[in-house]
Amino acid sequence: MSSRILVPMDDSEMARRALTYALENHPDAEITVLHVVGNPSSMMGSAAGLALEDDPEAAAEEQAEEIFDPARELAAEYDIEIETAIRSGSPASVIVTAAEAFDTVVIGSHSGSLVQDLFVGNIAKKVVSESPVPVTVVR
Repeated sequence: MSSRILVPMDDSEMARRALTYALENHPDAEITVLHVVGNPSSMMGSAAGLALEDDPEAAAEEQAEEIFDPARELAAEYDIEIETAIRSGSPASVIVTAAEAFDTVVIGSHSGSLVQDLFVGNIAKKVVSESPVPVTVVR
């Protein structure tokens, strides 16, 4: 059984389903929710906005709390405490690198809109193909 679970999250319904799956199927595991703040580019609105902030790190933490607060509330429904982590960079690469410290990754099958998936690529697919540990994809 996996004892350390990484759950990458954004504000999508699929990410919430991934966390729910991890909470239900790994109740005794240490679960870490990872939010990746993308590198600024013209196609990534929120990341580009962070680059314009006086304190980008504080702005990233504030953005992540919008993900972490609902995640903590969901975990509390299962009487489980979760760890949280923020990283910046290309989401798939950051998740794959972070996965090295975990037994498995539980990720939503997709996130965001179709337009985001076309520009950013399918993060879950990249994680599955490059992860050093098993990956569970939740739909």
